[in-house]
Amino acid sequence: MEDRHYASVGAQIVDLEEVWKSDLVIKVRPPSMEEAKKLENRVIMSLFWPAQNAAILEQLKDQKATVLALDCLPRTLSRGQAFDVLSSQANIAGYRAVLEAAHAFDRFFAGQTTAAGRVPPARVLVLGGGVAGLAAVQAARGMGAVVRAFDVRSAVKEQVHSLGGEFIEVISREEGAGAGGYAKEMSAEWFKAAEKVLAAEAKEADIIIGTALIPGKPAPRLITEEMVLSMKSGSVTVDLAAESGGNIATTRPDVEYKTSNGVTCIGYTDMVSRLATTSSTLFANNTSKLFLSMGPITTKDNTKWQVDLADEAVSGVLVLDQGNVRWPPVPTKQPLPSASASSKVEDEKETVEAVPIDYEKLFKKKAGQMSVGSGALVMLGMASPGAPFSSMLTTFSLAGLVGVQVVKGVTHSLHSPLMAVTNAISGLTAVGGLYLLGPGMVPTNVAQALGATAVLVSSINISGGFLVTKKMLDMFKRPTDSPEYYSYYAAPTALFITGYGLAKAAGYGEIDTIASTVAALCCIGGIGGLSSQKTARLGNALGISGVTIGLVATLGTIAPTFPQLLQASGLMGIGGAVGYSLAKKVGPTELPQTVAAFHSLVGLAAVGGAVGDYLHCLHDPSIVIDGVRLSSIYLATFIGGATATGSLVAFGKLQGLLSSKALAIKFRDQINLGTGLACLGGFGIFAAHPSPATGLGLLALATSGSGFLGAHMTASIGGADMPVVITVLNSYSGWALCAEGFMLDKPLLTVVGALIGSSGAILTDIMCKAMNRDIVSVLLGGYGTKNTGHGKAMQVVGEYTATTVPECTDLLTNSRSVVIVPGYGMAVAGAQYACAEIVKTLTEHGIDVKFAIHPVAGRMPGQLNVLLAEAKVPYDIVYEMEDINSELKNTDVVLVIGANDTVNSAAEEDPNSIIAGMPVIKVWEAKRVVVMKRSMASGYAGVDNPVFVKPNTDMLLGDAKSTLEKLLHEVKGHYHPDSKA
Repeated sequence: MEDRHYASVGAQIVDLEEVWKSDLVIKVRPPSMEEAKKLENRVIMSLFWPAQNAAILEQLKDQKATVLALDCLPRTLSRGQAFDVLSSQANIAGYRAVLEAAHAFDRFFAGQTTAAGRVPPARVLVLGGGVAGLAAVQAARGMGAVVRAFDVRSAVKEQVHSLGGEFIEVISREEGAGAGGYAKEMSAEWFKAAEKVLAAEAKEADIIIGTALIPGKPAPRLITEEMVLSMKSGSVTVDLAAESGGNIATTRPDVEYKTSNGVTCIGYTDMVSRLATTSSTLFANNTSKLFLSMGPITTKDNTKWQVDLADEAVSGVLVLDQGNVRWPPVPTKQPLPSASASSKVEDEKETVEAVPIDYEKLFKKKAGQMSVGSGALVMLGMASPGAPFSSMLTTFSLAGLVGVQVVKGVTHSLHSPLMAVTNAISGLTAVGGLYLLGPGMVPTNVAQALGATAVLVSSINISGGFLVTKKMLDMFKRPTDSPEYYSYYAAPTALFITGYGLAKAAGYGEIDTIASTVAALCCIGGIGGLSSQKTARLGNALGISGVTIGLVATLGTIAPTFPQLLQASGLMGIGGAVGYSLAKKVGPTELPQTVAAFHSLVGLAAVGGAVGDYLHCLHDPSIVIDGVRLSSIYLATFIGGATATGSLVAFGKLQGLLSSKALAIKFRDQINLGTGLACLGGFGIFAAHPSPATGLGLLALATSGSGFLGAHMTASIGGADMPVVITVLNSYSGWALCAEGFMLDKPLLTVVGALIGSSGAILTDIMCKAMNRDIVSVLLGGYGTKNTGHGKAMQVVGEYTATTVPECTDLLTNSRSVVIVPGYGMAVAGAQYACAEIVKTLTEHGIDVKFAIHPVAGRMPGQLNVLLAEAKVPYDIVYEMEDINSELKNTDVVLVIGANDTVNSAAEEDPNSIIAGMPVIKVWEAKRVVVMKRSMASGYAGVDNPVFVKPNTDMLLGDAKSTLEKLLHEVKGHYHPDSKA
């Protein structure tokens, strides 16, 4: 490159003497004695090797100069990876070593089979698994060679395997990992054992590449002259350690020659100079980034440069500071606390000291609860009006137990499809509506109109719910998965329905019971199928079969007239078409509000079916209305009303039509309590056979009162607690269906309702545990966890460190392991596609990338799992919180995207925080954290996050989608510079 190119970008071209008068001189190799004198008392940044250049160091000390030795950079410092000259140059050297070996080798690297014969692939042995060694492994594998690698550090094994190489191990108890991630000098016994292993490998190898070095020590001699003489003629050795004595005994520094047995030995010490443009570019990047980073940690001023001793990277490379020797660096010691400070800390500890657990009290509490349950069951048995009620209660109880076990088996990543499929199944509220349809084509009274409405809205729920479930499950499919043909499962369903129709026509009355049992079993199987990704789509098919058979069996028991059948078919057809068209438009971001909207339809259908049933009973004297039926009607109305309005408010909050903030009106709890007591009183009167007018008035009270409670209590809950609200409403829809089962004496509805109610209850419990919250606290719109103390919350002190997209790119591309923690912010921004592309690019280049999902991330359980699946992120790299936390200490970089409270360290560090004790993803334990947020505002809980000001955290502020797209461009440009244009 000519001088004019440098001048065109702002550089000033001067003579050599003038260069040494600069305030800072950046150089590749250590200065000579003459150059050191010219530096006088100014600053030099270069590879210096202070232990090997003691005389030059002494000269510069006398001159009061400052020396920044790039070779002394702490290798374990994550942010130092962007400044690491040794790694970037070693990467080049490892790659170039393979090219030199290929040039001298007289055969293909990749094996070939042609008509002329077979050429086996080259066998390459790489000594050392550092940066240079791994680069050599990758390059040789890329050229088609069979590669084996040897290193004293067992931790290298996994990295070699990830690049497609084989790892050679020496059977020994001695571990070779030393300080700073380097290899240490091994014992004589170890070398003796290694010699046997390497002697056998050398006989088979075509190429041996030596990259093993130990800082401040001669290079370990791993390949003896006898081993080289045992190699085949035409073989090649390349020794990157030639300048330090060599790993291979036959190496001669800066010489290429052939041994007596025809082995070419290459000992070049200028490997990086043989790729001059690349090595110069990377060296310039490393040094300029180090230069630009010096100062702001203390000064907070990016325009001011200084030797900042508070910066670990700077203190690590600082060998001389104006003549004062600072090498080797002294570990930073924390000042001892004063007596007053110590006593203050002790006082604080006393206030948060753990309270001893009274196990006897816990057992007494459990025994008391079970005693209350036992007494309630005895009273229920005494109050049972007859065998049908007792039989239905047994069915309900057993179905609830089965539901709990089935739902507990559903994998966390499929919680969103679980809610969608249970939502669809709860559309069996259509059964109550079908019983109310009149004999004609259209309704002729209020009861029939309510029944028709229930059938219509339930059909919307069924069709939309199953389609949403299918869309979500299809997102989880991987290209490598086997093809699936679940459409064929329609055949056995059609066969059963045909057989049912024929048996019914032939007068076999018990076929109705069998059909209901089959429908219930299919619905249970539909939920149970979600226990794994492999059977999830089968589960959806079973759910569809179960609901279809249930509806057909209902029509069979009604024995409808032809006009009545046309009415039912028309209502279900119109509802199904509407549900299908709505579900087609739904994406992962809209899932929570869609599920909430469908829940409202279930509630509406339950109210319509219950009130319609009461009106029907009033107009049909042949129907005996007992206390069980009246209680069921009232409960179905009450639960349905709360479900309908609560779901509508949840929809409004999630859709952005209503404020996501919790509504806090004066006397809120007293108003709710009064309304609840009024509804409870109405329940007691209604169950006691009131007059028709009073009964209708009480049902109006139940409808309006429950509607108010559902809307008001949901409005009083903040947006980030919506995962719990959604699961509670899901549970409500199940209990409403149960009430209809008791009302109509239909075990199918009771079984399915108990199943759905249990599902919602289990999910609610999971959500509450994930926030360490009490369900009562959530539903009453409260803040604080079970562990929140009564003192003042810790104040977060400090300033955050801002980073840029290029700096973040350097961090990611220089890492070996990355964990990405997405939050609702990523869902809102629609940034999942750019994120998935970044992951794909990093993974293709040997970086281990995983996702960590918190149970309450998003606005419904499992939403972010579906979001990532939509972007084609493989589900086997997506981990739950409890599975990933143990790995974070060994993770190079954690990238947090739009998450806040779920990664807030105050949950563990501050016992007085309102999120104290909440399980969180411990991102701060990683070596480096980058947090992507739109702003520095606190999360939903209103708690400042100490992670943002921790020394290993950088903040990358801006819109998630825009920032990730820029990051994707930079990452691709890093690996493919031509694509960055």
